[in-house]
Amino acid sequence: MVIMTEQIHTPVMLEEVLAYLDLRPGKVIVDATVGMGGHALEIVKRIAPTGRLIAIDRDKESLGLAQERLKDYSGIVEFVYGNFSDIQEIVKRLNVSAIDGIVLDLGVSMFQLMQPDRGFSFTREGPLDMRLDRNSYISAYDLVNNLNEDEISNLLWSFGQERWHNRIARRLVEERQKHPITTTAELSDIVMHAIPPRFRKFHYRIHPATRTFQAVRIAVNRELEALEQVLARTLPLLAPGGRICVIAFHSLEDRVVKWAFRKAAAAGTVRILTPKPLTPQEAQVRANPSSRSSKFRAAEKI
Repeated sequence: MVIMTEQIHTPVMLEEVLAYLDLRPGKVIVDATVGMGGHALEIVKRIAPTGRLIAIDRDKESLGLAQERLKDYSGIVEFVYGNFSDIQEIVKRLNVSAIDGIVLDLGVSMFQLMQPDRGFSFTREGPLDMRLDRNSYISAYDLVNNLNEDEISNLLWSFGQERWHNRIARRLVEERQKHPITTTAELSDIVMHAIPPRFRKFHYRIHPATRTFQAVRIAVNRELEALEQVLARTLPLLAPGGRICVIAFHSLEDRVVKWAFRKAAAAGTVRILTPKPLTPQEAQVRANPSSRSSKFRAAEKI
């Protein structure tokens, strides 16, 4: 996703996306996580004037900003509010029989993190929300206040690989018996006090609440499930020679992509273009610190 303010024009691993998509005028490309349109803007420049870009996002606000950013290319861009796991229905509705390339830039954007009312950030107090799609029914509040201790513990380990999952789950249940957990600041404070004192100061070299917030967000938005679905459903839609590019930001996402590509390669469906994931160059990280943990993988339809 793009980063805001002065770095708004710095989408993550842009050069790799453009190179591996092998863009030319006339191609049909899907940006399945268009966000604010950072990748999309550069893609559409290279497929114009005869190409077609399908820009998908489940966040209406981000989609609206992308639409404004790409207004000069409105004639060849289709904006779709929806989940990328519905890729088959989306392209069918748009009368597209095959696509030449798709890019998935996973995770949450800085635009979303910077809005306290979205509830993604442990550094900005806001409601315990974390929904990528504000029209979704389940929020972080619902999970944090209704799952039992074992379910919370399993969630924190499965989706966050949180070392202190048992302690955090126990503390969270104890605290919510006093009153519901309603804000990001409350959840962050609970996590901090659940962790042994000597590990509270940025254990793992990151904020102690990072893995908990990641785990809850992934569960709220069913992100890994949606990722598995879009990978399985996209490959049949690719034209021969069509390419898929995925940017992941943590090991769970990257593992899903790696095994989906390997399975497809073993079946003779794709050729893996990145035997090992590409990571951002030092200059890219300096220009966009949010790209630090990104991993890029690409495959080509045979």
